[in-house]
Amino acid sequence: MSRLIFINLPVSDLGRSKAFYEAVGATNNPGFTDETAACMVLSETIHVMLLTHDKWRQFTDRPIVDAHRQAQVLLCVSQDSREAVSAAVDKAVAAGGKADPTPTQDYGFMFGRSFEDPDGHIWEVMWMDPNAAPPHA
Repeated sequence: MSRLIFINLPVSDLGRSKAFYEAVGATNNPGFTDETAACMVLSETIHVMLLTHDKWRQFTDRPIVDAHRQAQVLLCVSQDSREAVSAAVDKAVAAGGKADPTPTQDYGFMFGRSFEDPDGHIWEVMWMDPNAAPPHA
């Protein structure tokens, strides 16, 4: 079995967040979804768990940061092309997200942009041609 990653995100409005992630290409796994959480599948190995604040507090007593003002993580997913990177950001904007909260990166062999979800979580979207990457020193 492949190793899976589950990204847990606190959200202020579960329905709005679920709709946003569906609009950017995730699918809901109803087997792990209820009124307190939604499992959004990005790929066979990447799942985003959207958790209401009350549900989040069942896992930790640390305060939930305002991701519109503070950052704790930058999440990054790859795409198959430069065009797919921009298309992913465009989908996020059309669904109510914010484009490019971090600087666009263009190194020729690697291209990246980003978007912010309705709760302020930043997702970087990148494409890279590993065969064109410069050798490591």
